[in-house]
Formats: sequence, C-alpha cells, structure tokens
Amino acid sequence: MLSPTISLLRAATDGTYGLGAFNVYNLEGVRAVLAAAETNRSPVILQIHPSALKQGGAALISLCLMAAQEASVPISVHLDHSRSKDEIRAALQAGLTSIMADGSHLPYDENVDFTREMVSLVHEHGGTVEAELGRLTGTEDDVTVPEYEANLTAPEQARGFIIETGADALAICIGNVHGRYRGSPRLDLDRLAAIRAAVSVPLVLHGASGLGESLVRRSIELGICKFNVNTEVRAAYLDALREGLGTHSTDLLDLLERAIDAMKDAVSAKLQLFGSISKA
Repeated sequence: MLSPTISLLRAATDGTYGLGAFNVYNLEGVRAVLAAAETNRSPVILQIHPSALKQGGAALISLCLMAAQEASVPISVHLDHSRSKDEIRAALQAGLTSIMADGSHLPYDENVDFTREMVSLVHEHGGTVEAELGRLTGTEDDVTVPEYEANLTAPEQARGFIIETGADALAICIGNVHGRYRGSPRLDLDRLAAIRAAVSVPLVLHGASGLGESLVRRSIELGICKFNVNTEVRAAYLDALREGLGTHSTDLLDLLERAIDAMKDAVSAKLQLFGSISKA
C-alpha cells in the first residue's frame, strides 16, 4: 500500500527499527524490493536517484507509485538527492510527494534558502522533505565528493537548520560515505547522540552499504530511523547478470529473474539488519 514517508519514518522511530530506502532503476529493481518487503512483512521505501529519473522519467515514477499501491505492505516512493528546483517541481507534477531537497553542496545560508523554498513547495502538495546538512564523501551514481570537501554535521547548526527550514527529516554526516567504505566504517556516534538531542525530526543515514550489525543497531538506538542502500543491491544485480551471461544463456527473462532473486536476497539481508521484519 502506498504510504506517506513521514508516517513510515515516525513508525520506525517509535518502534526503534530502521526503515530501508533502496534505490531502484527499473522494473527488476522495483520487483526485487517489493518481493523482499512482502516476503518479510516489512515497510520499505522505493528511492529514485536523479540520474535514474533522468533515464526513466515520469514513467519510472509511475511504475514505482503503481507498484507501491498494489503492494500488501506499506511502501513509500522518494526522490533522492535532488539539487534542482525544476526537477523537484516536475517530480511533484508526476505525483511524487516525498522529496530529498539536497542543498548540502551549497554554503550554509544558501542551503537554508534552497531547502526552505523546497519545503514550502512540497508542503503545498502535502508532501515530505528530507534535507541534508554536512556532506558525505564518496560516489553515488554520477556524483562524486572528494574527502577534502566532506564535512560532518554540527549538532547546534542542525538545530538552527531545522528551525529555519521546516524540513521534515534530516540526513546527517557522521563519518558515513556513499559507495564502498575503504577499510572498516567508523561512525561518530557521540556526534549522532548530540544531533538527536538537538533536533526532533527523523534522522537519516546515507551510505548504509557496508555497515556492520553493531554500528547499525547502535545508530538506531541513537536515533537513526532511515538507512539508504544502493551499492550492495546494484552489485547483486550486476553480479547475477554476469554469472548468467557466463552460462551462455540466451533467455533474457531467465537472466532477469536471476537478477531479481539476487537483489531480493540483498534487500532481505538489509531488512533483517535494520530490524524491520514483521513491522508492516
């Protein structure tokens, strides 16, 4: 069932579990995420990155919304990491009302102005806005942030940012990275605790691929209620296709079913890790 993102975030916060947000690019990705969600009776978020939106357009949004409506568990659909006012307006017109307005690449005052404007726009459509304060290193699709440009979220600044913008949820940087971690992940959990004390909105952790159980569980205890996952699911898709092609199969549907099963397994493992199984 198609559900408001803010409702799922609040339920995850109240239930002390993590809500998995999985980037999807096509029908196979959508099928894999929903199959894992329904098998495990877990709420999930179908997440569309701007690069995927550029490729799939309004048809990709329609696919995700229709799939969510027909699902037997709560599903929301969310635009990830959008820096473009025009893109956000177009997504709203296509029926997508859960938006990440990402001004994290801007100076603080400009981030505030951009986020505040997008919050006003999205709220007019009855939607939810996730904002970001701080900046993650790493690569997601076609966007790369070098280490020297990354910065951690300051708790007191986070308080002022939420007051000034009215954002509904906040993505934070506490040492998490997009893409694969080089070495063992290290999160600043004291900083997370201070941010949680400073703001009351749901907190989001991008770069959840590669985080171990102890870090995930402690992050949930300290206030994270949404985890973004892309790298591991995408890798499962590509690995399954390569393996299938290695058998010299010429059956396209068989190859795609292999990929769906591989992605479903990857998503199911994350739902287990986040503690959302049987929470639907």
